[in-house]
Formats: sequence, structure tokens, C-alpha cells
Amino acid sequence: MGLYNPSQVTVTTPSSGTSTPTTVPASITSVTVLDANSNRQGATIWNESTANLYIEFGATATTSAFTAKLSAGGYFEVPLHYTGVISGIWSAANGNALVRELT
Repeated sequence: MGLYNPSQVTVTTPSSGTSTPTTVPASITSVTVLDANSNRQGATIWNESTANLYIEFGATATTSAFTAKLSAGGYFEVPLHYTGVISGIWSAANGNALVRELT
């Protein structure tokens, strides 16, 4: 068995050179906030609404089953390397989600 040599370990940190902005109108039914994207390095979501926004890592968000709850003016950073679909639902239909996808 060989010995571990840290000088032979290569660490590659992903980086992003592109930020794609989108605006998602508030809805009281589940909507797609971001489509699945295998090239996604990260994303941000800002709730530009006076209503709560419930974010789900998956195809359908509900107000009782969600990944994160964003209050009015709330901000969320999608964990690094999550590339699946992200859905959202608001407690009232006013305002938007301002989304930035980093690829």
C-alpha cells in the first residue's frame, strides 16, 4: 500500500462566468422557478413580493412541504451543485421572484 502524498492531490474548484437573470411572477399554484440544468454552479432567489415564497427542490412546491420559506424581501442561495428543478408557491399572488442562475 502506498503512502498518501498531499502534493499529488489536485483540487478543482468550479467557477461561474455567466449569470442569467429571470423574473418569475408570484402564483398561488406551484410554478417552476428554475428548470433542471446540469451546468448550474449555483443560483440566487430574491422574493420581491409582500407574500411568503415557499421554495421546493423538486417539481411541486406547497405551503406545507418545502425546502425554504422566504418572507417578503427574503433572499436564498441555492446550495452549490444542486442542478435539479426548483419550484415555488406564494401565499398570495403579488410581486415576483428575481432569480439569477450561475453557469
